[in-house]
Amino acid sequence: MSETDDISMPSLAESQNMGFMPLDSVFQPTHQVKLFRGSSNPELAQAVANYLKIPLGKAMVTTFANNEIREKIEENVRGARVFVIQPTCGRVNDSLMELLIMIDALKRASAHQICAVIPYYGYAKQEKKTSGREPITAKLVANLITTAGANRIITCDLHAAAIQGFFDIPVDNLSAMPIIAEHYLNKHIPREELVVVSPDAGGVARATNLAERLHSKFAIIFKRRPEPDKLDIIDVVGDIKGKTCIVVDDMISTGGTLVKGIETLVKHGAKRVYAAATHAIFAGNAVEILENSPLEELIVTDTIPLSEAARKMTKLKVLSLAPLLGETIRRTHFNLSVSELFT
Repeated sequence: MSETDDISMPSLAESQNMGFMPLDSVFQPTHQVKLFRGSSNPELAQAVANYLKIPLGKAMVTTFANNEIREKIEENVRGARVFVIQPTCGRVNDSLMELLIMIDALKRASAHQICAVIPYYGYAKQEKKTSGREPITAKLVANLITTAGANRIITCDLHAAAIQGFFDIPVDNLSAMPIIAEHYLNKHIPREELVVVSPDAGGVARATNLAERLHSKFAIIFKRRPEPDKLDIIDVVGDIKGKTCIVVDDMISTGGTLVKGIETLVKHGAKRVYAAATHAIFAGNAVEILENSPLEELIVTDTIPLSEAARKMTKLKVLSLAPLLGETIRRTHFNLSVSELFT
């Protein structure tokens, strides 16, 4: 090319005629929102989709003859902002692998951004080493999800808040406390009679959060755990005699910890005992243990689907997190504040 050659750029009209995108389209892209789910909690995923008024994406989730998980995204996701709803519960290993494989499939299908919505984060109990030669599974799972291709995480009431630091991508750790607090406020329990109880020292922050929302007093159960899922209650610190107590925790597994705590509160003079937890794992004979306990009412959320036996519990009430998850997804897409939901 000589110095006299004309190298001027074409006009906007000429660019459109030549098939180029106009500049305002090039520099202000709009990413379509897509919502997909795994198989671990389809009811919650559908409830979130209903809240957002968008359909769930089409995806095949099945197994090969050798029981390996097989997945395929059955619609176009190129350039889309995709949210995958999959709590790692139930058959935890299968749920986790489903999530990882779907993230990988979406990444290879050229999704613009992939957000893993994990209402219940499995393998969170081992978030630190308490003795030698132990793994830190919460960190391992964080590495797997990030390596698979997730760009963001939405979860709820992590077993330990420090797990957020295991990720090098943004994490929104939502809290069910505002929803639980609203439930108890509607009971109109006199403020001077109400005491929120933390079942251990690790749950103080969570219980304090609920106590502040209810404008109530606060107590702690100090305990010793000689081995996993077994404990010896030590004492209760706080005035609970003649009070209505609400024991709040992040999860209920076998139910043994909660029931021993309830029995201790009754022994120390509590008038009645309620309990609330975000994640209803209900392992083993937890349903029977809880139903036959002195517990007056148990509140859980729908992060984990309930068994048929659990659905028949007379003391159980389930609060849905679908509006909270849906609103968080909406705010994430439009770059709005998520923390405002809790203030």
